Amino acid sequence: MQDQPVAYAPPPNRLRLAVIGAGLGSAPHFRSLEDLAGEAELAWVYGRSAERLAGVQVPAHTRKTTRLEDILEDASVKAVLVLTPPNTHLDIVQRAAQAGKHVLVEKPLEIDLERATRLVQVCETAGVTLAVMLQHRLREAAVGLKALLDAGELGRLISASASVRWWRAQSYYNEPGRGTLARDGGGVLITQAIHTLDLLLSLTGLPERVTGLTATSPVHRMESEDTAAALLHYAGGVIGVVQATTAAYPGFPERIEFNATLGTATLESGELQVLFASGKRLALGARQGSGGGADPMAFDHAAHRTVLQDFIRAVQSGRTPAVSGRSALGVQQVIESIMESSRAGCTISLPTAHQPA
Repeated sequence: MQDQPVAYAPPPNRLRLAVIGAGLGSAPHFRSLEDLAGEAELAWVYGRSAERLAGVQVPAHTRKTTRLEDILEDASVKAVLVLTPPNTHLDIVQRAAQAGKHVLVEKPLEIDLERATRLVQVCETAGVTLAVMLQHRLREAAVGLKALLDAGELGRLISASASVRWWRAQSYYNEPGRGTLARDGGGVLITQAIHTLDLLLSLTGLPERVTGLTATSPVHRMESEDTAAALLHYAGGVIGVVQATTAAYPGFPERIEFNATLGTATLESGELQVLFASGKRLALGARQGSGGGADPMAFDHAAHRTVLQDFIRAVQSGRTPAVSGRSALGVQQVIESIMESSRAGCTISLPTAHQPA
């Protein structure tokens, strides 16, 4: 289906973009676009069916379509938001990049590291901007913690941990394709814990080795893992621990902890608490919903808006976005290494040649 074209002159100085994918996860993106109407104009929304599109509320001049070609052939559209299932990202992004469109893609980049790497390379070859919706990096408290670490105010890192103890009912996994390797690339690691793990890695860098265990608990009937744990071995003896599950009823706030020579820092659901050995204390940010309970969409869209705004401004100015496609390869590499370690029953070394810039 395609709405009939209307005579319309887009306002100047706003980035015309399109949304590809109108499923459950599109809601915070649409709310962010409403907030950023002064910087971006939503020209098109693509959905796989007329029925899916019928429930999508869009501005008066936005057109809906089930033909991806309508978006790719519209020269006035400079960027696209790809919100489709992970296993579709490479094909859609490749077509968009070849059409000269800049891309913001929902996490993960793709279902595995090889396809994710190809996706990044496609955009780099085409010369288009690529950003990823890994929004935890740009929350106020996370930005503040990164500044503290970069400035050396916590001293040398000793150990770090990330905990994602969430809950998903079986009905969540009853949707066709959800939690499968073919569509999603896995379970709790690549779909839920990826945000917290990506934030951890953005602060610590990539480990040298990974030892992982994954399992599917009796709580769920699904192909991939709903429970995972990993030991991250960093240079200099720094130790990292990761715990992730969607079988922890009723769901708890995600948490990152840093132990360093000059103090400790705890980041929980958007709120940072720092205790310095000198006796000084620091608090930053505010507690936020994370979608860790029965309602996966129970979270504020402010961080989505920040990533989207940064993407818009990166496209307009020609700079690299804060959450670039290449920077998002690291978390996929670690997730893949955890899964491989669990299957093989041994520690996996991360090849430095593949570590993202």
